[in-house]
Amino acid sequence: MITKNLRIMLLSGLLICGGVSAARSQPRYLTEDHRMHKFHSKFLPKDRDVIVWLPSGYSDNPTKRYPVLYMHDGGAVFVIWRLDETAHALISNKQIEPLIIVCVPNGGTSEDRFDEYTPTKDPSLGKGGQANQYGRMLVEELKPFIDSEYRTLTDASNTGLGGASLGGLVTLYLGLKYPATFGRLAVMSPSVWWDKGMILREVKSLTSKPALRVWLDTGTQEGPTDGVKHLRDALKTKGWVLNSDLVYFEAEGARHNDEAFGRRASRFLKYLFPAQSNVIAE
Repeated sequence: MITKNLRIMLLSGLLICGGVSAARSQPRYLTEDHRMHKFHSKFLPKDRDVIVWLPSGYSDNPTKRYPVLYMHDGGAVFVIWRLDETAHALISNKQIEPLIIVCVPNGGTSEDRFDEYTPTKDPSLGKGGQANQYGRMLVEELKPFIDSEYRTLTDASNTGLGGASLGGLVTLYLGLKYPATFGRLAVMSPSVWWDKGMILREVKSLTSKPALRVWLDTGTQEGPTDGVKHLRDALKTKGWVLNSDLVYFEAEGARHNDEAFGRRASRFLKYLFPAQSNVIAE
């Protein structure tokens, strides 16, 4: 639990194709709409501060339950993306349904991020491969905790998972592994290059298509986009239908950084959590 106007300093750094962007320390105030939980996992070595954002009116109707979106890189999503402010504006304009957002930080270093957000060790880097432990933390510990503390809609069709770069990679990987837990995926600029395209191999090895609604995007100034396009095509081959349960978007002029991800976050929110079931992102 937090007190109103508690100031927090969060350090954010984003992995960019094998390098790390300049880490920046930025302040942001928590409000009465936020809750902070010190979270310990038996699956991961480091504790972390999980921030929960509640939509306006959450306290007014004690019987109403809400869908939930879990976001990786919680510090960057909260401080730089300001995803809660984007969601608040969209909810106020009746463009998306009210939802709860759970910002889940990584372990705190670039090495932790490499490890937690990758399913395999990349031979060329000699690191990574703890996404399964990270996934168990989300599915077996954090989600049950959130469901017990807040009025959530607990089924997969009302539970989203999202992230960018390596966070996009781990989002799709865990979505495919746990389709009974996560039904809506925001896969932003995923690191398809990891371990020579292991996520492509994962999709191509599917024997049946899980019921997942997938947002997939990239920026045109991120470098070669062939990997993300190959991922789009692999998903289509396995049965996803473009502009139905799969949307692919290229952000013109966008680079691979948190500011660019934050600017287009409204698009995946409108697709994954539309106020009306027939709303499709532009």
